[in-house]
Amino acid sequence: MPEGLNVEVAHKLSEHEHEAARSERWHELVEVLEVAMLAIVAIATAWSGFQAAKWDSRQALLYGESSRDRFQADDLSTAGGQTLVADSAGFNSWLQARGANDHTAMTIFERRFSPAYHVAFEAWLKTDPFNNPKAPPGPAFMPQYVNPQKQEAARINDDASRKFDEGTDARENADKYVRDTVLFASVLFLIAMAQRMKGRGAKLSLNIIAGALLVFVLVSVVALPRA
Repeated sequence: MPEGLNVEVAHKLSEHEHEAARSERWHELVEVLEVAMLAIVAIATAWSGFQAAKWDSRQALLYGESSRDRFQADDLSTAGGQTLVADSAGFNSWLQARGANDHTAMTIFERRFSPAYHVAFEAWLKTDPFNNPKAPPGPAFMPQYVNPQKQEAARINDDASRKFDEGTDARENADKYVRDTVLFASVLFLIAMAQRMKGRGAKLSLNIIAGALLVFVLVSVVALPRA
């Protein structure tokens, strides 16, 4: 075999060896990249699922507390209404006793007023209601009248509304973590597809899409509040 032909054959064999070595290094690099993304996805998916579960638990807790507070507020509001009814009935009896000029009965009825109603009653008397046509019709219409039970019921109702809103926010956060968990699963799907591909272009394209999606979801998870 001529010497020139031997050199040419050796050169071609060397080129093939270099090509094979470069291809092997490229595949190794891609495999390392895929393994790294898989590891990140595994950890991020576990974290996202953990946060979704915690936000779900927080939602249930807040909704439960809100319902409990609503019942408590209803009880207080009912008790406050009953107190006002009793005070109003006593006030009507006081008016009848006054009409009969029965000062003893008037004193008894005044003593039976609730503390808050008694304050308003004293303020109402100062308006000269029996001679002043502009006077309020009764102590319950005075600005000094404050029903403590109804006031407490209103405060508890406000707390219940706040807790319900917080529970709704918790549910939304849980939904967002679940959404990100699904997106992490999509990253796994893309990587699995890339591993099946033989062509370098298709393999690289799928890994780039998977990497971009992974970065997007990671940023989304980092931005979400933690329970």
